[in-house]
Amino acid sequence: MARLGEGDKRWIVEDRPDGANVHNWHWAETDCLEWSKTYLTNLLCNKPILNGEGNFYIRIKELAKLEGEAYVNVRKGKVIPGYELHLVLSYEADAKDSDGSSVLRTEGSVEVPYISDENAGEDPEIKISIKDDGPIGKRLKEAFVSKGKPFVFEKIREYVDAMAKGGPAKDDLEVKKVAPKKPTDSNSNKTVDNNSVSSTSTRKEKRKEGFKTITMSEKFSCRARDLYEILMDENRWKGFTQSNARIIKEVGGEFSIFDGSVTGTNVELQEGKLIVQKWRFGSWPDGIVSTVRLSFDEPESGVTVVHLSHTDVPEEDRYGNATVVENTERGWRDLIFHKIRAVFGFGI
Repeated sequence: MARLGEGDKRWIVEDRPDGANVHNWHWAETDCLEWSKTYLTNLLCNKPILNGEGNFYIRIKELAKLEGEAYVNVRKGKVIPGYELHLVLSYEADAKDSDGSSVLRTEGSVEVPYISDENAGEDPEIKISIKDDGPIGKRLKEAFVSKGKPFVFEKIREYVDAMAKGGPAKDDLEVKKVAPKKPTDSNSNKTVDNNSVSSTSTRKEKRKEGFKTITMSEKFSCRARDLYEILMDENRWKGFTQSNARIIKEVGGEFSIFDGSVTGTNVELQEGKLIVQKWRFGSWPDGIVSTVRLSFDEPESGVTVVHLSHTDVPEEDRYGNATVVENTERGWRDLIFHKIRAVFGFGI
């Protein structure tokens, strides 16, 4: 990927007095970092979190830091956002007694190390700290975790949605949209109707074509039933992924893995031989469900080969990011199979 501001000149169209990017046919890139600072400041700063509940007063003060990159690429009206941001907020906290006198006044910070378009459908990691580590300070911090953390997540999701709609380039997109011409007679009406049918058919065909299948085979130094048990046991999932998991180990049972980012149901289970499941990522468009098929072969004692087929994986997520297939394939390889080898010693 080209660095921000150094895009490939064959694709990035410069502002020129002798030409225009008609209908956004060519790639047009907009730097969104300064816009992001203003937008997140308006969303998050000078906002009360607690205003007297439990005699606690907590308010987010300012955006202390926003580093990284943020941009939007647009082509033919299609928005492709990209961002990797490190955000730090400061907040002030005040604990008062029943008479309204201040018992402790202190400050703290909220750090979100990684806000990324790759994880647009997931809540990012968040770190909350406070300067006073005494008993009252700890209670103030706990209060922020309880009330402030959901607020920060909500506002980050608003930012993600705004970027998906074009960020600062949204107004330009609206201006450049061409209004359809009204038909003038019955023949024109027929033409319009035919075009509408053709357009609808084309959109449906594109939807059918907008899915991919991921296949891979991996070898492990273990028995097939051991690998099967790891993939169907929520405690082992928690161990090798270091994230929350819930798995009902029966046909028709539901599961939730990677802190709820992936949910689904078991379709077919054959111990030590086969796992078939319906998978859905939270960042996918509504209604899209994929199918995972894991078959286990044991060509020799103590050696297992697992064959993965992951079908109906959408090419884009709900935010227009076209990296779903790449990220899903990398997730299987790096976050599941390689982690199992490393944690359970099944490497060959």
